[in-house]
Amino acid sequence: MARKMNGSTTINRIDKHLHSVGEVVEVYCDHNRDGRRVRDWLQGVVVQVDEKMVAIQFTEDVYLTDGWMVPDRVLWTQHSSESIRQAKRKRKRAKRKS
Repeated sequence: MARKMNGSTTINRIDKHLHSVGEVVEVYCDHNRDGRRVRDWLQGVVVQVDEKMVAIQFTEDVYLTDGWMVPDRVLWTQHSSESIRQAKRKRKRAKRKS
């Protein structure tokens, strides 16, 4: 939805979110892999969305760029950020024991 304001076109992004709650995404962030901290793509689930930001929760510890661990494993990023993308593969679920 676009509307004209003072001669320029602006887009009303409130009506259209790029991500939705429950969606599986990948985020480029600091996390642990095989006992070492790496900066790489990590799969998570979108848990909250607003006009500008999206919250992703992970099953592994994630870290801010200054080294602090995120206690609830939820990172916030902008919808238009280059550090978030659709998951390339589906999340694997553990097989149930009969």
